[in-house]
Amino acid sequence: MRLHLTWPLLKQIVTVPKICFSYSITSRCAVNTGCKPVKRRNERKPKLPADWHTLSWEERLADTVTPLWRMSYEEQLQWKQEQQHKILLEMTKQLAQDSMDPFSNDLRFPLLPIVASPVSDGYRNKSTFSVNKGVDGNPKTVGFYIGNGKAGNIVCVHGDHLLNMPSKHSMVARYYEDFIRLSPLRPCILFHDGGHWREITIRTNSAGHTMAIVYFHPQNLRPEEIGIHKATLVEYFTQGPGAVCQLDSLYFQESTMTRCSNEQSPYQLLYGQPHIFEEVLGFKFRISADSFFQVNRGAAEALYKTVAELNRACVGGTLLDVCCGTGAIGISLSPQMERVIGIELIEQAVKDAKCNAALNRVHNCEFLSGKAEVVLPDMMPTLNCDGGLTAVVNPSRAGLHYRVVRALRNHPAIRRLVYISCKPDGEAMRNFRELCCGSGFKRKITGEAFKPTVAVPVDLFPHTPHCELVLVFER
Repeated sequence: MRLHLTWPLLKQIVTVPKICFSYSITSRCAVNTGCKPVKRRNERKPKLPADWHTLSWEERLADTVTPLWRMSYEEQLQWKQEQQHKILLEMTKQLAQDSMDPFSNDLRFPLLPIVASPVSDGYRNKSTFSVNKGVDGNPKTVGFYIGNGKAGNIVCVHGDHLLNMPSKHSMVARYYEDFIRLSPLRPCILFHDGGHWREITIRTNSAGHTMAIVYFHPQNLRPEEIGIHKATLVEYFTQGPGAVCQLDSLYFQESTMTRCSNEQSPYQLLYGQPHIFEEVLGFKFRISADSFFQVNRGAAEALYKTVAELNRACVGGTLLDVCCGTGAIGISLSPQMERVIGIELIEQAVKDAKCNAALNRVHNCEFLSGKAEVVLPDMMPTLNCDGGLTAVVNPSRAGLHYRVVRALRNHPAIRRLVYISCKPDGEAMRNFRELCCGSGFKRKITGEAFKPTVAVPVDLFPHTPHCELVLVFER
């Protein structure tokens, strides 16, 4: 037993460094370049400055994680609007090719102005910090990567200066770095090289509550040995220097894979409350350690308002919420629907969704666990469609499985489908074609084709090239 690991003895042996948050970037114009914000509206992703490799590490990280940081927010919105227009033109071109129709270089449906995020700086409510070799060569550096493993040039850089990063996240990350540097255990950078301490995820809400999840590779440690290190972690963040972080929840996951679900390796609550809560559009939502929740609360409200407005013509009837996560969209739309049915793969998210419905006294929502491509085809033939049937889909970047698209397309009662995509030029493009193609284009698609009728970009990710695109299909 390594009893010397407890914090009171550690602080006698090691002087805890003062954690100072210094910023190498003081404005959107890097201090050592004398540059002006550059307008880059013609590329899918802005090009890096020609002298990128001579810039400070902080500037290079900002260019990697938040490539639009050199633009004003108004310029960012214009750039994103133009990018979404290009993507939709490409979609229109592909749909014309599929149907053998002539293609004209303009959209056949309106693209509405992008909806801005109400907050552009420090908006993230969830951040994951990696552990790797820092600028000074210390392998116990907590931050974000520049470089890649294949080239062998990874450098881990602190993210305190990133414009989308709240100070609380940076603070907890810095104290976690301090903790692992005090620990005798090595960091786990490459699984086959051994080591234990891995990344940390920090979640916060608008009320200021903070949850931290520490990931740990057990390697060959015995459970009682791991228990000592867990106790030391708790002591550091509750009684040691990390107590200033005022964590409301501290989780620990033993993981031998890059990503583990709660079912594969349960999240262990070491300290505090099992959940934090967030309010969106007057509804309260429970957030678990691995719950999906939009990283920008204010912009999420704008997104859900946009979806509700686009669905106003279909008030009443049944709403199918596919890839529903913790139920945020379905619950927020529940006042204007008779019934909401949510489908979600992650079991814990379904538990959260059911809890959220009960928490808000919403009685017309039900949530089903399982793969949408399995649940939906079996459910659709038995679905009562009195009052109409509308679908909202919000898949990951991988898009919808073909069987899901086929089930939605082949059900004649679905006259309107709202597709929310964070990467419409990726796999979602395949879904758009499957929804709109002729019945002979894809195997077993027999239903009437959809047509895009309106699109609205919503900016959930200021300073990055990404935004959400809400696209309405009707037939």
